[in-house]
Amino acid sequence: GVTITIHKRVLLPDKLEEEFRSIAAKISGVRFVEIKISEGNGQKDIYRKYDLKTPSKVLVVDDEREFAQTLSDRLIMRDVGSAVAYDGESALDLVSKDEPEIMILDIKMPGINGIEVLRRVKQTNPDIQVIILTGHGTKADRELCIKLGAFAFLEKPVKLEVLSATIKNAKDKIMARNPAGQKAI
Repeated sequence: GVTITIHKRVLLPDKLEEEFRSIAAKISGVRFVEIKISEGNGQKDIYRKYDLKTPSKVLVVDDEREFAQTLSDRLIMRDVGSAVAYDGESALDLVSKDEPEIMILDIKMPGINGIEVLRRVKQTNPDIQVIILTGHGTKADRELCIKLGAFAFLEKPVKLEVLSATIKNAKDKIMARNPAGQKAI
């Protein structure tokens, strides 16, 4: 038999396992294949192949902790890699350490607010697609966020299907700019 161990987080393990079994079936003498996937150390450790159209790194930034964690959990259930920050300063720190593809950002937060986070992120990491998701937005906030480079401006409560479609559209924009897919696997 053959044992294959992957030391990365795999978002779509069934497809990967199917490929390995197909390859192993062509090798003389191999009667079974055992796939072991160890837990990766974080978002940088995600194995990418079949899921390039699925965002691997979405950073949810919201000071409402329960909302942010629930949203992150729901994204993970949809095979979207997700991390959470509960304030602007933590968000900027995470962006500098492990750049997300997409950021879901609240506006009204203590300390560094969402508009300032958007401004700084777009100055230093212009390829990050920022989706504003707020319960306190005004027309002026919407106009300013779009002017600063936000991909979309959504208001809470938002249906998960609408948010998922917006995330998909943001990922499509990323893929159009970088047809090869990812920076590096």
